[in-house]
Amino acid sequence: MATRTAKTTPDPHVADTHDLIRVHGARVNNLKDISVEIPKRRLTVFTGVSGSGKSSLVFSTIAAESQRMINETYSAFLQGFMPTLARPEVDLMDGLTTAIIVDQQRMGGDPRSTVGTATDANAMLRILFSRLGTPYVGSAQAFSFNVGSASGAGAATVSKGGRDVKVRKTFTITGGMCPRCEGRGSVSDVDLTQLYDDEKSLNDGALTIPGYTMDGWYGRIFSGCGFFDPDKPIKKFTKRQLDDLLYKEPTKIKVDGINLTYEGLIPKIQKSMLSKDVESLQPHIRAFVERATTFQICPDCDGTRLTEGARSSKINGVNIADACAMQINDLADWVRGLDEPSVAPLLTTLRQTLDSFVEIGLGYLSLDRPSGTLSGGEAQRTKMIRHLGSSLTDVTYVFDEPTIGLHPHDIARMNDLLLRLRDKGNTVLVVEHKPEAIAIADHVIDLGPRAGSDGGQVMFEGTVDGLRASNTLTGTHLDDRAALKPTLRTASTALEVRGADSHNLRDVDVDIPLGVLVVLTGVAGSGKSSLIHGSVTGLDGVIAVDQTPIKGSRRSNPATYTGLLEPIRKAFAKENGVKPALFSANSEGACPTCNGNGVIYSDLAMMAGVATPCEECEGRRFQASVLEYTLGGSNISEVLGMSAAEAETFFGDGPAPLPAAHKILERLVDVGLGYIKLGQPLTALSGGERQRIKLATQMAGKGEVYVLDEPTTGLHLADVENLLGLLDRLVDSGKSVIVIEHHQAVMAHADWIIDLGPGAGHDGGQVVFEGTPAALVQARSSLTGEHLAAYVGK
Repeated sequence: MATRTAKTTPDPHVADTHDLIRVHGARVNNLKDISVEIPKRRLTVFTGVSGSGKSSLVFSTIAAESQRMINETYSAFLQGFMPTLARPEVDLMDGLTTAIIVDQQRMGGDPRSTVGTATDANAMLRILFSRLGTPYVGSAQAFSFNVGSASGAGAATVSKGGRDVKVRKTFTITGGMCPRCEGRGSVSDVDLTQLYDDEKSLNDGALTIPGYTMDGWYGRIFSGCGFFDPDKPIKKFTKRQLDDLLYKEPTKIKVDGINLTYEGLIPKIQKSMLSKDVESLQPHIRAFVERATTFQICPDCDGTRLTEGARSSKINGVNIADACAMQINDLADWVRGLDEPSVAPLLTTLRQTLDSFVEIGLGYLSLDRPSGTLSGGEAQRTKMIRHLGSSLTDVTYVFDEPTIGLHPHDIARMNDLLLRLRDKGNTVLVVEHKPEAIAIADHVIDLGPRAGSDGGQVMFEGTVDGLRASNTLTGTHLDDRAALKPTLRTASTALEVRGADSHNLRDVDVDIPLGVLVVLTGVAGSGKSSLIHGSVTGLDGVIAVDQTPIKGSRRSNPATYTGLLEPIRKAFAKENGVKPALFSANSEGACPTCNGNGVIYSDLAMMAGVATPCEECEGRRFQASVLEYTLGGSNISEVLGMSAAEAETFFGDGPAPLPAAHKILERLVDVGLGYIKLGQPLTALSGGERQRIKLATQMAGKGEVYVLDEPTTGLHLADVENLLGLLDRLVDSGKSVIVIEHHQAVMAHADWIIDLGPGAGHDGGQVVFEGTPAALVQARSSLTGEHLAAYVGK
């Protein structure tokens, strides 16, 4: 009898054995020569306290090397137009795939950038209206607020039969840009009294515009242009002279034998300041713009940015401006009702894009919303939209805290999307702090043990259950649940808000208690920020700490940003009998070789630039003669090399008592930033660290009411406890604290909760609950109540 042979499993094909991303010897930023192996086609979550090295490993090492190697496959010509990336400091990287980074960077601040233009939904709508709109007004660009109408005529030379013949040519471009506001939707009027003091002459310093002084190039131009007398008070200018000062078109002039261009003040500041996103300007320029200009809705286009022609073309009674102003979930329903075989593929793609918005929890937005007004979390989810329907597989998707700005109700939806991306055969890497998001991981890498120089080590690799059983900081805090406070503070008075109707708010009346910790909750898009920023933050005595990123170059550091360097420089100067300017790396004390940078940057055109430590100062940024001056036995470079905690001791009870510096350092330690170095560049700080350094700076203000916008952003579970202690200290010192927050631990710790909803967009904008956390848990009358009850185990 024939015997059956056992069926053997063939060895896997060699191409199927590359199932790990291997990183060996990573030393980027604070990483301490670490090695990790990340499984492909799985969801890996990176945990650890803020500043432990998660972003350094995921973004600055894995994603950066993947992008650098892809860029190197292009020609040198194309690489010249791409961002130049240096090779990360790592011994070996193996098994990388194409990385797509979906981060929290705010979307472009260009005033013409909207949610629709950023996601290509507007491009599809424009084509749709150019095909189906009646009356027909032109091609797709006739509906674009970025294309202006133009026409012209002239002679052109063309070759005919071997001879050059001159012919007359005309051209016409029909664009959709409103000519009055140039596609911005608003027009600005300039208050001339904020530009100059008409009692003074130009030479006497009449101009009050930041940067416009008579001792620079502007002074040379104004003195030598010949259009007016710079020694005559502006109020005595003739009508012609005042017009030349304010409105003259760019005109070529010659001053001291140098060819220059003269331009009136209004068009000059229009280009350099007024046409830019206000949020992106430096603080002193932003203050000037807000003081000198009034923005109002364009009367010609009624804020739609479009010409009358573009608004006259309609589909089923709806024009493109109406479509872009609809809430996206309503627009999706409207598009679903269109049935036109001639544009069927376009309608299918547009429906998928709009449905992705709804699915990801952004159905409350509208396509005409300026992209610069989106929060970090909204911007990140908007960027996700173009990847949801992608047919690509074996791609590495990298997410930076995708649950930021999400109500607990929405986190489950975000988790489903991350799992779907994984199940299509992609590697998903997520930097995250929320236990609900960590719970879905296939693999966890925990970094620590602490932050800054005390971090950068791998504390744990394995499953979520393994992390929970481990003795790491993340593992011990993973199942932390804050209890409801047994005793609550009593409000002193209340801040009355009446008839709040900005954005989606529905004529809201609410009393916000003062002298206690108030938490505003509600699903994303329910109207929390609209209520606070529209009715509270502009009031006297209110200090708002929001999530706008810190503006700063690699020369900026915590010492300069917080104002700490000023008293330190003065103390050094007084101790040594020299000028304070010597102790600034941006001023007289800077090393002349590297200009106070500490490194010398070599630009290699399309190749990544190289930064080498300065040989003259050995990276210390100061001249050798300056480093001979000491305070309490340390020179200025050694002081800037201290951590905030070390410096607090040094300037407190240590060798150099300095109360002005000690106060600032106490606040930095208070907000959990004791580990950051005083001289490290601001650009090296994580998002959570930047918000906390802003909080530390603002705590010095004279305000009585603090408004914090999601202060738990970027905070590890262990740090949330410290934050709650800080909020308590603020309230106990007599301040009122209002927090916009989704974290249940902060809700449980509140004295009073105001819950907005019940939904997002036009389904929200109402106060659905006011009262104590215990009453909210007992009532369970809203989504927040249900999730808070589940969190505290009631």
